[in-house]
Amino acid sequence: MSGFLALVLHAHLPFVRHPEHDEFFEEDWLFEAISETYIPLLAMMLRLRHDGVPFKLTIGLTPPLCAMLDDELLRARYRRHLARTIRLAERELERTRDDPAAHGLARFYHQTFSEIRRLYEAWSCDLLGVFRELRTAGVLEIIASAASHGLLPLLTSTPAAARAQIRVGCEAYRQTFHDEPIGFWLPECAYALELEKFLQEQNVRWFILDAHAFALAKPKPRRAVYAPCFTSGGLAAFARDPVSSREVWSAEAGYPGDRVYREFYRDLGFDLPADYVFADSSLKIPRFTGLKYHRITSRAAEKELYQRTPAEGAARAHAEHFLASRLHQLEPLRALDFEPIITMPFDAELFGHWWYEGPLFLEHFIRQAAAHPDALQLTTPGAYLAQHPTQEVIAPAASSWGEKGYLNVWLDQSNAWIQPHLHAAARRMTEMARAYEKTAGAQTERALRQLARELLLMQASDWPFLIKNGTAARYAERRITTHVEQFTKLYEQLKSGRIDEAFLSDCETRDNLFPNLAWRSYL
Repeated sequence: MSGFLALVLHAHLPFVRHPEHDEFFEEDWLFEAISETYIPLLAMMLRLRHDGVPFKLTIGLTPPLCAMLDDELLRARYRRHLARTIRLAERELERTRDDPAAHGLARFYHQTFSEIRRLYEAWSCDLLGVFRELRTAGVLEIIASAASHGLLPLLTSTPAAARAQIRVGCEAYRQTFHDEPIGFWLPECAYALELEKFLQEQNVRWFILDAHAFALAKPKPRRAVYAPCFTSGGLAAFARDPVSSREVWSAEAGYPGDRVYREFYRDLGFDLPADYVFADSSLKIPRFTGLKYHRITSRAAEKELYQRTPAEGAARAHAEHFLASRLHQLEPLRALDFEPIITMPFDAELFGHWWYEGPLFLEHFIRQAAAHPDALQLTTPGAYLAQHPTQEVIAPAASSWGEKGYLNVWLDQSNAWIQPHLHAAARRMTEMARAYEKTAGAQTERALRQLARELLLMQASDWPFLIKNGTAARYAERRITTHVEQFTKLYEQLKSGRIDEAFLSDCETRDNLFPNLAWRSYL
């Protein structure tokens, strides 16, 4: 009896788009992810497909990320970002000409970013089109997610707010991928029973939970995390396997912490003067460039120079070890009365952005796994369900994949102040939707759509996460307060019946996602 493995990548970034500035620091988050994760992963899948390697992967592309990837302004700014990075690599070739080791790294980065630009232009700057092509080829299952990655269990006190996150997210999926959203990524894997009826309304069939949602379920699943379970509402839940996941995501106990891999935090943008590194940028502030010359080495020692050949060898060895571990893990399960599945969800940005060699590790693993089809098959949750439609029924426990397993990260003393604003705005959104349900004219329709956009964007789970972790906390706080202020101003204008056209247009220009947003979702 064969075993299955479902590798699920969750690709998400908060919506960051600032046309009011020529350059904006936080837009680099998208540009870094494109260069280091999305293009390398797409190139990997295309190589595997070209070489006839059998594989199946799952990826969730959230609506904010899709909107940014499809935005002409951000595409143009990414091309500018790439051009600047390549020019920096050219300056580095000159600066390091008398240092063979550093010069080799400068040459590596010049070739790497030049190839990234070649691919991006060859794909007509349309990464979503390549994702759709791979889905059509049958090797990639693309799943939906909530509209702005809102933490859904915290929104259920105003049911219309949770429903709208799911409904708008699924509608965005339909418009982007021209298909029904069979699978759904619960933001932060955060689950509460109240969400199921909203998922059912959108014909969602399956989602993923953390392992303790099964460990604390009633009754406890007989097959642990190695098979999906149906909920009482008829949706299938897959549980993350903690054993295999830890080997990959843990920087301390997992593969990414190996001393030969590239060090994430040591970047040329902090090592050299900003006037040199960012010579053709108006933002002369230290920040990441993607040119990193050092390896992890150790926590105590001075960082040594990165060497590509040992890093590639480590990725290959770790892929071999990972495959052997999964075969060993599945061996006793295959003697049982079912075909087990190991479900491994990860943030997509782990592969390439945080762990530079991650895409190479994945490619080696997939190629090696293809040599053992009788023992292990790569699949997707949707494909597994189609082959195994009969499963036991449980009531999963409320949970998330955050620290301590529930919602502590997003309800910390540093960020709990956000929640009253979200609840008050959700109630006001429902109030305005009911008030104008049958009487909205063209301008009022626009204002109501923008009101809903402001609400969705302030609900993003990214902002409390960044505040809790102290990374970009000031920007996250500013985003929350800005959306609250703009929502409040629009609400007061709608309530009075006097809409400020200039203010409305300005809001629409900055936050232009969900062009056909159905504000009646809040009724």
